[in-house]
Amino acid sequence: MGNLAANSRAFFVTGTDTEVGKTFFSVGLLNALNTKEISTAAYKPVAAGCSYTNQGWQNDDALALQKACSVALRYSELNPIALAEPIAPHLAAIKAKDAGNIVDMSIESIQQGFRHILQKHADVVLVEGAGGWRLPLGLNPQGQQSYLSDFVANQNLTVILVVGMRLGCLNHAILTADSIRQHGLKLAGWVANTLEPTMPFLNENIESLKSLLNAPLIGVLPQLASPIDVHEHIDLSCLGL
Repeated sequence: MGNLAANSRAFFVTGTDTEVGKTFFSVGLLNALNTKEISTAAYKPVAAGCSYTNQGWQNDDALALQKACSVALRYSELNPIALAEPIAPHLAAIKAKDAGNIVDMSIESIQQGFRHILQKHADVVLVEGAGGWRLPLGLNPQGQQSYLSDFVANQNLTVILVVGMRLGCLNHAILTADSIRQHGLKLAGWVANTLEPTMPFLNENIESLKSLLNAPLIGVLPQLASPIDVHEHIDLSCLGL
């Protein structure tokens, strides 16, 4: 598990797209682990769409993760790259640069932040991505495109896939799972998040994904009022927890 301490576990939560419920599930999973007295920390290395506060730029999703962790983390520790514009992060970083603010979105910087989180010695570290699996970070010093998935591969993190249940999700889920495995990573399981309760053939789509993804179904999330209720709909044994 890369640089993890012997008794620690780390998972990377990705999604089939943006706005599919990664944070909602992640906060619910952190709460579920906390109730089992499993200490938790989180890391959201990149967040776009931030608001300016007295503590600087902050993102609502990152703040929700910070609140859900049992290990105390400063905001800058949990979310070191906070971008103002609610657009693709590499484009938001360009806009920030045009305004005179240089943003370091290198894999090395993200890995350094992750190592810092590991030093908190939480039992479980949950790393949440931004957007989908192949999130561009911009060009590296060698002029090659880098992706957040490169960081995940470098750290050999086990991946959890949140599937937003809507038209097109089968293709998105299969392509994402294939790419995760092509990176040599383990797909621990997937979550079916019900975005549209009236989606035609919702149950049939979930049954199809059970066979197509070849990974455990961690849970099916109906539309819930609060992440606190997520624990009632997931099976932690799929994650070995």
